[in-house]
Amino acid sequence: MTAYEVEDVLTHEAPMILINRLHSYTEESAQCEVSISETSPFFDPTLNGVPSHIGIEYMAQTIAAFAGANDLDAGREKKVGFLLGSRKYNSTIPVYKNGCSLQVTVQRLFQEESGLGVFDCHITLSENRVSSAKVNVFQPV
Repeated sequence: MTAYEVEDVLTHEAPMILINRLHSYTEESAQCEVSISETSPFFDPTLNGVPSHIGIEYMAQTIAAFAGANDLDAGREKKVGFLLGSRKYNSTIPVYKNGCSLQVTVQRLFQEESGLGVFDCHITLSENRVSSAKVNVFQPV
């Protein structure tokens, strides 16, 4: 595993890079970290945090980091991917609070040669799973 910076593996540009660090990845999975602060995109001062529905984008960007890191490892250029939708997004908390550190984990369940893929995703906070979804993506070949 190469220690890539998030900016190296994502096709996103600031201020739309929502994840802070690519912690680890394999050919089938990845884990990223998101640190919630007042400077986080989508931070809501009235909630003192980020609404948990933004978790779906944390998951999608972790999938993008997974794909980008694996592309770079294989000597390919990173490619733009698309979030097609999710199934069964669930969050047990309404807000990711200021000061918390989230671990976002994605596991590839299925990938077609056409570029369609499905990932099992979850977000943990202090080792407790707080959000989960199956995420459908497309990355043109």
